[in-house]
Amino acid sequence: MESTAAILLRKRKLSDTSLIISWCTESLGCIQTVARGARRAKSPFAGKLDLFFEAEIQIARSRKSDLHTLTEVALKNPFGGIRENFRRTQAASYFVELIEICTESDHHEPELFALLRRAFTYLSEKDPTLRAVLHFETELARIAGVHDTKTLESDPALALANLFGRLPGSRADLRKALAPL
Repeated sequence: MESTAAILLRKRKLSDTSLIISWCTESLGCIQTVARGARRAKSPFAGKLDLFFEAEIQIARSRKSDLHTLTEVALKNPFGGIRENFRRTQAASYFVELIEICTESDHHEPELFALLRRAFTYLSEKDPTLRAVLHFETELARIAGVHDTKTLESDPALALANLFGRLPGSRADLRKALAPL
């Protein structure tokens, strides 16, 4: 059993009673877990598995695949302010999509978790700005190892696209929504 702080990135139905949960963790990197029975009404996971929640999780590592078993969840921070308006949720979703593109499964990168926690703390308290999105992209590019400082300073998203081959489709809508009138 391993324990770590984690932020819930995505959840998908696995069966009538179970979910597959994607996490960005402090000590294990981005991982996927199966939460057996999580869709049952009296599940021990009830109310603890929602998008953007930060929790202390305990997992049992799988020896056969990269889908580990979630055994315990203790909610630490629901980042409730993110759900207060569409723009905050839109920005948080973009950050999650970007992280999923830019990281490998089970690759330990504590700076990535810290960046996401800072971003969600910001979005929980304030509406997103274009400057905040650019800061997130710049920091993610730095963590990912972009060494082209000219491109990094002028357009961090382009640097990420060059490195990983694409950007989330939601970026254009977010930038449009945050553009000054």
